[in-house]
Amino acid sequence: MNKIQSIKNRRIKNFKNKNYTIPKYNKTILIKEANLFSDWYVKNKLTKLSKNRFSKKFKKIIKQLTSNLRLKNNFFVHRDFHVSNLMIVNNRIGLIDSQDALIGNRAYDLASLVDDVRLKTTKSFKKKVFNFYVKKQKKLDIDKFKNDFEILSILRNLKIIGIFTRLAIRDGKKKYLKMIPYTWKLIESRINENEVFNELKKLLNQNFKRKLNEN
Repeated sequence: MNKIQSIKNRRIKNFKNKNYTIPKYNKTILIKEANLFSDWYVKNKLTKLSKNRFSKKFKKIIKQLTSNLRLKNNFFVHRDFHVSNLMIVNNRIGLIDSQDALIGNRAYDLASLVDDVRLKTTKSFKKKVFNFYVKKQKKLDIDKFKNDFEILSILRNLKIIGIFTRLAIRDGKKKYLKMIPYTWKLIESRINENEVFNELKKLLNQNFKRKLNEN
C-alpha cells in the first residue's frame, strides 16, 4: 500500500494513448456513493413513505459525516483495494483492477482492506493490520487518520450494501446478497467506536435494528 500511495503522477497516458488526469475523490462523489444504500437497499426494504423519510435524514447525515473528514485528498486511492484484487507474482504482491483510481484520502484503501466484506477476520487481526500501517508512516496525525478511517469504512460499506442489492435486482447476480449480513456486522462494529456516528446509528436502529444487531 505504501508503494501505491507514493504514486505522484496525476497525468498519465490511457489505453488510447491520450492524456488523462486522475480526478479527485471529493465529497460529492463520496456522498453519491453512500446514497446507493438508500437508492437500492432501502428502496427495496421500506415502504415508499418510510423510504422517503429515511432518505431525507440519511442524506443529511452522510453530508455531515463527509464534513468531518480531516485529511486532505492528496493520495493515490485504488478504490477497490481488497484481497480479491491482490495476488502473488514472483514472490511480490501484484494489484489489479485499478481503472477506478482517484486522488483522495489516504485512509480509504486501508479501510477497504481491513474491513473487507469478502474476507471475515477477527477484530484483533483488523487492529493488527491497522497498527502495522500506522507504524510505517511518518508525520501521520493518528487521531485524524483513525477518524477518517472509521468514517470511510462506514460510508464504503453502506455503498457496498447498495451495490450488492443493485447487482442482485438489476443484474440477477443473487450471490452478492450472501455478503450483505457480514457487511452489516462491519458497520455495527465501527458505528460504536466514534460519537460522530450517533445520528446514523439512531436512524439505522429505527429502521434496521435487527440487521444492525443480528450478527
